[in-house]
Amino acid sequence: MNLNTINELASDLFFALKNQETIQPLSDKYKEIDINDAYQISRKFLSLREDQGERVIGKKIGVTSPVVQEMLGVNQPDFGFLTDDMHVKNKSNFSIESSLIQPRAEAEIAFILKEDIQGPGKTKEDVISATEKIVPCFEIVDSRIDDWKIKIQDTIADNASCGIFVLGEGSSSPDKFQMDELKVIVHKNGEFLSSGLGSAVQGHPAEAVAWLANTLGKYDIPLLKGEFILSGSLVPLEPAIAGDSFSMELKGIGTCEINFI
Repeated sequence: MNLNTINELASDLFFALKNQETIQPLSDKYKEIDINDAYQISRKFLSLREDQGERVIGKKIGVTSPVVQEMLGVNQPDFGFLTDDMHVKNKSNFSIESSLIQPRAEAEIAFILKEDIQGPGKTKEDVISATEKIVPCFEIVDSRIDDWKIKIQDTIADNASCGIFVLGEGSSSPDKFQMDELKVIVHKNGEFLSSGLGSAVQGHPAEAVAWLANTLGKYDIPLLKGEFILSGSLVPLEPAIAGDSFSMELKGIGTCEINFI
């Protein structure tokens, strides 16, 4: 895919974001698009946001569950970037109309780093050593692609379908718990919705972060001290509309809440 097309598609995604509209799947419009093309589009999409004053404050991992990987026909996750405009305070009343299109909620474990991590060759032990704390987190994914009709190239290009994220209250050092055994319980509108374990994310959330460090290392991009790293959803995605409220408890660590208006 040539540079002009990459820039054009990044601009299409940027204006879809700003206008809260969706566009035709890129994989339908350009049958030849591959994963490398999609990451180039993603980086250009990010640069357009940075030109508007947004600042990268972290990274996210997506497509971590075997079910979603099978749906998209891949055998590995993907990644995107978090900016300061995406960060929403815990217990916020957030207006969907302000910036989202077709949001879905994911309950995750977020890592806050105390040291840089630069791949390749990083392990989950390296990640745990470089992490200051883990916290409960909601990622609200959103797609600028019509009706979530995505292939892996579409979600990668669209910044791994990231919308906003919420860091909860309560935290723990990463070596205090067996992270693969951590349990999350999610409620929607006061009723039980779902539960999951840390093992749902690549077998262990720190394994997912190590994958991210090693994958970004190929692009000479480090995970930086102080950044937030979202490790992937422990539960199935759940659509959100105005009037919905979501809460999660990461057992032994803390809680996170968001209300949509």
